[in-house]
Amino acid sequence: MDHSHHTGMSYKDYNSTTSPSHHHPSTSASHSHGGGDDMMMMPMTFYFGIKNVKLLFSGLVINTAGEMAGAFVAVFLLAMFYEGLKIARESLLRKSQVSIRYNSMPVPGPNGTILMETHKTVGQQMLSFPHLLQTVLHIIQVVISYFLMLIFMTYNGYLCIAVAAGAGTGYFLFSWKKAVVVDITEHCH
Repeated sequence: MDHSHHTGMSYKDYNSTTSPSHHHPSTSASHSHGGGDDMMMMPMTFYFGIKNVKLLFSGLVINTAGEMAGAFVAVFLLAMFYEGLKIARESLLRKSQVSIRYNSMPVPGPNGTILMETHKTVGQQMLSFPHLLQTVLHIIQVVISYFLMLIFMTYNGYLCIAVAAGAGTGYFLFSWKKAVVVDITEHCH
């Protein structure tokens, strides 16, 4: 390991001028390996700050209240979009289902009798435009979910609230459209 950045000496010279009991902590604020001088520890507790908040990319740094407000709105909308995308994918899946089959199966009835119940099975073709569209939307959904997770992991309270509030608002606005299948032949045992 080359420590030549310490007062211009080589590693060999540095070691020969220090005593054997010298301890060189690697966690010192002035010492970093490969991170440069701007390397700082990521906060591991929630905080409400607006200075030097890095958001996903090194060039996207929040330093003012206006930038934090803009980031809050953007993250809120991203979380809402994520919830809407989940519901839209479910709706598209229902609309694109093909290969409807009806299967009858025996089930025990009252007093030891046998009843026949009919179940509908639906599927989708692998090599079809709807399945390709579902695949692309799934990729987008996964990427957005990881972005939201990483934003939450900044531990910035404002951004965490934006993720939670956006997800809650998106669920409220979009989830009521979800179809609920109720099997009227379901028997209570």
